[in-house]
Amino acid sequence: QVQLVESGGGLVQAGGSLRLSCAASGRASSRYATGWFRQASGKEREFVAGINYSGGSTYYADSVKGRFTVSRDKAKNTMYLQMDSLKPEDTAVYYCAARYEQIVPIEREYAYWGQGTQVTVSS
Repeated sequence: QVQLVESGGGLVQAGGSLRLSCAASGRASSRYATGWFRQASGKEREFVAGINYSGGSTYYADSVKGRFTVSRDKAKNTMYLQMDSLKPEDTAVYYCAARYEQIVPIEREYAYWGQGTQVTVSS
């Protein structure tokens, strides 16, 4: 079992920045890749970004490429999503999720999920 706890959401103006954190704990959690997903009101959950267990590979959705950066601190077993140049269309509940070793941008491939954190970007 892997437990994930997100933090860092909030309200920000367009053009601003936020950093989300995802703290992982549990058996072999350091061997898990982390994906960030988001779900806007009335829409399906979508993949945003991911980082593999070693931190050596990252993956971004086209909509956030160049604005969002995913990273991990192995010592703290914590993953981060740095979000810059935020747009109103980035408003959503953001979730981190974990699967063994490698990233895939497919929601059903992730067995473990955090509780979600709200990000609201005002225009």
